[in-house]
Amino acid sequence: MKAHDGLYIDGAWRPAESPDVIEVVNPADEQVIARVPAGGALDVDSAVRAARAALPAWAATPPAERAACLSALRDVLVARKDEIAGTVTAELGAPLPFSQAVHAAVPIAVAGSYAELAATHSFEEKVGNSTVLHEPIGVVAAITPWNYPLHQIVAKVAPALAAGCTVVLKPAEDTPLTAQLFAEAVHEAGVPAGVFNLVTGLGPVAGQALAEHPGVDLVSFTGSTAVGRQIGAVAGAAVKKVALELGGKSANVILPSADLAKAVNVGVANVMSNSGQTCSAWTRMLVHRDRYDEAVELAAAAAAKYGDRIGPVVNAKQRSRVRGYIEKGIAEGARLVAGGPETPRDKGYFISPTVFADVTEDMTIAQEEIFGPVLSILRYEDEEDALRIANGTVYGLAGAVWAGDDAEAVAFARRMDTGQVDINGGRFNPLAPFGGYKQSGVGRELGAHGLTEYLQTKSLQF
Repeated sequence: MKAHDGLYIDGAWRPAESPDVIEVVNPADEQVIARVPAGGALDVDSAVRAARAALPAWAATPPAERAACLSALRDVLVARKDEIAGTVTAELGAPLPFSQAVHAAVPIAVAGSYAELAATHSFEEKVGNSTVLHEPIGVVAAITPWNYPLHQIVAKVAPALAAGCTVVLKPAEDTPLTAQLFAEAVHEAGVPAGVFNLVTGLGPVAGQALAEHPGVDLVSFTGSTAVGRQIGAVAGAAVKKVALELGGKSANVILPSADLAKAVNVGVANVMSNSGQTCSAWTRMLVHRDRYDEAVELAAAAAAKYGDRIGPVVNAKQRSRVRGYIEKGIAEGARLVAGGPETPRDKGYFISPTVFADVTEDMTIAQEEIFGPVLSILRYEDEEDALRIANGTVYGLAGAVWAGDDAEAVAFARRMDTGQVDINGGRFNPLAPFGGYKQSGVGRELGAHGLTEYLQTKSLQF
């Protein structure tokens, strides 16, 4: 798509007040492919004012009509799915088949789910002698990351619109073209002016102005735990609601009765997916001591197959960060069995698929989120030891358990301190709530639980 040189505010593309621009770089070849406005505080204020002005009418719009708008939006996304995939590939570097299968297809499914929920959700209920109303919380600031650029947008904007809220979106500066394409789709779908607004810009400028704006009622943020803490502090000072989807260091627990080859191969694929840039990735593989050496051998062989199949990480800074973690793992005594810190190509921000063995739970690579194609394999003595290690980080976003039967895996998963657990390779469910325990965040996205994040309650007594 051709980049817009303006911001989408109040139903139209308009020049930014700020003269600054963002250069969009293709991480596969390091070439600048577009320039977009770097909106500032004045642009954010205009967008919030447009959203506030549009709020009363949109909140009063019958849910069936809001559902029709979301259904139309889904149809536009379907019609433009190839363009979506190509755009994500150009600015994120994901291989085109992955962009088609995940970056384009998953947001379409999520948009469709909220079209259905908007039409079927009960926005009021009887509780004794009270009628309880579930009303839109107001103007939503949606601040999204670059790793799944369209999915993260749809996972916030679709439920907000279904609830009757209006939105100002500030996407990640690395992937603004996907956000512009989404704004075009919103416009084509006939969403009323001001209901959705887009301000491209830098996090410390536009993002901070949006989180601090007194006209914003809820801040929904996905990104690092460090930035999430800052947003939480700003919102807390204003007694403003937040929904925070933050970091992860998820455990893939392989119990002794599991199909080891399947569990290891699926686990490696999970970590390498999207070049390791997935907050819920199972970056810690936990294996019983009796099967540990076999698991390491299987993982190293599996990782070697991904050398030419994964894309780059998003930018030079991220490549440097990931390489730094790999070097730290080596320095702290972990055994490198695949990959390493060396850059595998002359051009592009590529990282070799990397696997560490002999990782102990106190090592940096076992505790901190790396956000790259790096897997740590840890051994455990017995089931209680495995549970202690699995729960032994500040995060609690996702995880996996493998066992000879589902009941055994479920019994273990029930004791994990994490928001989502895949049992024996369970499939992604766009209707299931997604979100974390501990420092992985506050609130839930997707499905009915994601919709309720954008509602507030009022009770009428009779």
